Amino acid sequence: MASQIRIISGDIRLEAALMDTPTAQALWAVLPLDARANRWGDEIYFSIPVAVDEEADARSEMAVGEIAYWPPGTAFCIFFGPTPASSGSVPAAASPVNVLGKIEGDATRFRAVKTGSPVRLERA
Repeated sequence: MASQIRIISGDIRLEAALMDTPTAQALWAVLPLDARANRWGDEIYFSIPVAVDEEADARSEMAVGEIAYWPPGTAFCIFFGPTPASSGSVPAAASPVNVLGKIEGDATRFRAVKTGSPVRLERA
């Protein structure tokens, strides 16, 4: 499964490549979906209708542009810079997340998205 998703919020439209994981497959199955963004430092997250457990390779340290699923909050996460859990400039999740894939393009464009902004995830 080398699937592409599109993430849209306002004028921002970026695609991301999904990895072939059980969590990514679960996400793909519920697309398209609409949500409202929450901000946590340079991370956007929002609840999605997916409930899966932490995968064996789940981790907290992320790279700019990575997308992930946070099992405790059933949330889709977009990392584009440091978060309150970061010790430096590297994004860090609140607790281990299942990595879903990576944004293609400039993920820092998501800095323009404010809490409460509409976000749409769809198959590309």
